[in-house]
Amino acid sequence: MLDTLRRVPTPEGFELTLRLAGPVARALAYAVDLVIRAAVLLALSISLPELVGGGAGLLLIAYFLLEWFYPVAFEVWWGGATPGKRAFGLAVLGDNGAPVTFGASVTRNLLRAVDFLPMLYAFGLVSMLVARDFKRLGDLAAGTIVVYRDRPGVRAAIPAAPPLAPAVSLNLEERRAILDFAERHATLSEERADEVASHATPLLRRGAPPARTLLSIANHQRGGRPI
Repeated sequence: MLDTLRRVPTPEGFELTLRLAGPVARALAYAVDLVIRAAVLLALSISLPELVGGGAGLLLIAYFLLEWFYPVAFEVWWGGATPGKRAFGLAVLGDNGAPVTFGASVTRNLLRAVDFLPMLYAFGLVSMLVARDFKRLGDLAAGTIVVYRDRPGVRAAIPAAPPLAPAVSLNLEERRAILDFAERHATLSEERADEVASHATPLLRRGAPPARTLLSIANHQRGGRPI
């Protein structure tokens, strides 16, 4: 079974889980964009010769812009998604989960010419089937991935507490565990919360309630200033 999930750790201690888009969804999105571009080009081919002389030259310029800068403009300034990608809930991101940059978008779209070879995106399809993360050649060169734009879930609020820097260095799994505890705190009794928190012995302060200490550390991880 193919693993279509990619987990990307962030400097803040969170882990992004991204669902990678495969060839079928991406082909359908491309087809929608192709129809949109063709419709715009057809409308221009009808109207331009009637409006100005030399309409053929302007039509060539319009074709060039639609072919090469239509996807770049939408990917950079419209949340990483052309209308076709948005219709299927897709978006282009950097390998680190950050929004795609202008340079990366230009690179991946210029290399569509290579992905198309020898015909019907044969190189691109083979690359997506073989390479990690369903990357076509343009994605490999640009350092980008195409993912599903999942609706963000509603995270439970962390109870307010004075931010506290942890006494020892924490790895990603430990930081996630503290945040999970803080988000679940409201569902626990104070006694049960202290019982669970008491297992984090290296982080606890003498005389301070264990649960309140972990809540303070969680608030620090969320961006509060340490005390």
